Amino acid sequence: MNIQWFPGHMTKAIRMMEDNLRFVDALIYVIDARAVSSCINPLFAKLTSGKKVLYVFNKCDLVEQGDLALWCAEFKRRGMQYVKAVGTSGDCSQIVAGLKAVMSDKIEKYAKKGANVSVRAMVVGVPNSGKSTIINAMIKRAKAVTGDRPGVTRGKQWLSVDGVDFLDTPGTLWGKFEDQTVAHHLAYIGSIKDDILDVTELACDFAEELKALAPDGIRRRYSIENLADTGYDVLMQIAVKRGFKLRSDEFDDERAAKSLIDDFRKGRLGKIMLEMPKTGV
Repeated sequence: MNIQWFPGHMTKAIRMMEDNLRFVDALIYVIDARAVSSCINPLFAKLTSGKKVLYVFNKCDLVEQGDLALWCAEFKRRGMQYVKAVGTSGDCSQIVAGLKAVMSDKIEKYAKKGANVSVRAMVVGVPNSGKSTIINAMIKRAKAVTGDRPGVTRGKQWLSVDGVDFLDTPGTLWGKFEDQTVAHHLAYIGSIKDDILDVTELACDFAEELKALAPDGIRRRYSIENLADTGYDVLMQIAVKRGFKLRSDEFDDERAAKSLIDDFRKGRLGKIMLEMPKTGV
């Protein structure tokens, strides 16, 4: 399945980010830890050029810590500063601390003059990476609009906490996916609107990947033993095991597809990282 999705509001969002770049000292770049490479938006290259950047590995509870450690080592090798977070935990104070560490030169410069200065940061990331949830955790109250679907945050929102001013921005993708593996991984984690996807075809592709990535997770969740067949066959086994039937008494592959994708997104298949770093690239 070929996936392309770039609604008009994303073009507007990129322009808004570029227009406001001069007002910020740094960027907080939120990444879904399950698909680190795919969450690096090439359109953000202009934003990050010449700016301090703190990368946030979000949703760390959904991946194995040993796998995440490989990404941490790769970011460290590249000189990319990062922190780890679980936005839904309600405590993301390490992000504020990490940003202050990134901006320590400016803070110390003003401190020597006896002045306190707020650090201003723009929060960026692909849709559904958890930006607003992280901000809400940092400020301890839900002032940023959150949701479990991509594209919830549309406008410009400034929020403040502990000497840091945050500009929340809408989740943004790029105009054309040259690599369909990237597009698929973003679709699996919910960064691409489900309504524009053929969920059954997407789940078939996902089942094929899971057979290699996390076969035990599928077996445990659905009590399936035979994973040697196609992705569609896996879906039908899920439908049979769960009793997903249509009125015609045929098994419902679409319901099985939605179940598989939802189970992954909510961590019910285990801790799964979709892609590992290519060290040295």
